[in-house]
Amino acid sequence: MTVIMLKGTDVSWSCSDGDTIMRSALRAGLGFPYECNVGSCGNCRFDLLEGEVEDLRTDPPGLSDRDRERGRRLGCQARAMSDCVVKLRLMPQYESRFAPVRQAATLVAMRDITHDIREFRFRLEKPVRFLSGQYALLALPGVDGARAYSMANTGDNENEWHFQVRRVPNGAATTKLFEGLASGDRIEIDGPYGMAYLREDSLRDIICLAGGSGLSPMISITRAAAMSPELKGRRVDFIYGGRAARDICGREMLEELPGFGSTIYYHPVVSGAPEGDDGWDGYRGFVHEIAAELFGKRLPECEIYFAGPPAMGQAIQKMLLDLGVPSAQVHFDQFY
Repeated sequence: MTVIMLKGTDVSWSCSDGDTIMRSALRAGLGFPYECNVGSCGNCRFDLLEGEVEDLRTDPPGLSDRDRERGRRLGCQARAMSDCVVKLRLMPQYESRFAPVRQAATLVAMRDITHDIREFRFRLEKPVRFLSGQYALLALPGVDGARAYSMANTGDNENEWHFQVRRVPNGAATTKLFEGLASGDRIEIDGPYGMAYLREDSLRDIICLAGGSGLSPMISITRAAAMSPELKGRRVDFIYGGRAARDICGREMLEELPGFGSTIYYHPVVSGAPEGDDGWDGYRGFVHEIAAELFGKRLPECEIYFAGPPAMGQAIQKMLLDLGVPSAQVHFDQFY
């Protein structure tokens, strides 16, 4: 156990063996800025003034050469090897509603959603709540480094967390999930994390935009919105994009929710050119294009959540900026 001290303040917190400086701060109830949690975004940079740390990633994208010259580190990748003095600005919006917990979890069920998306259900040793739209870090046996995956169920199910994961060709983590785990196997799960959770205090209509594994957090958000007394009667529009007709999914999960067809609407879109007669007679194009076409001037009046591949996320951000959507109404966790 080491102690991390914040320069110029009386703030300090304990960091248990094997934990990172950022995650230990969040467990202590502090607002350490972060986003991706895997070393890519750079939001958790801090200055290491005293002490020794081990960097979990030797060349993380979130640190520039200039950062390294200045002695900066990434909070999500810095494992404290001694007591440390750090410099950063804590921000209250990053304080966790439900403190993240590292614990063992058991795989209890799996089901295929598409040809390359599968749902994995894990039972936690210790019940922990989360906010719909948040994610967890999964440490898989034999895989170097944890991976971030979003939960698909709602946070009131404290005993089980469900993850809808798209298989990545030759991906070490998804290959392990799809081929190397069986019911009864145990892994380590650390969470919840993430800032792209459902805002139940906002009375705006909701738009969810998803592609690939981005299905998981958007399903969680829509499920929670459908059951929220605070959001009763609010409209939810859900756009899901895939390359081909066989990639499209999500409708059957939304159809189970109260309000489907009256306050909840599903809009699937295929981006790839048709290969012969693929049987698809719905929207063709990209998620951001269909969102602009369907909602246009309504977008600045809505609460918007999105998740999916980086290129999709970048296109959505540009579209929303061009249409004047306030950034405070746009929610996503930036992964690379």
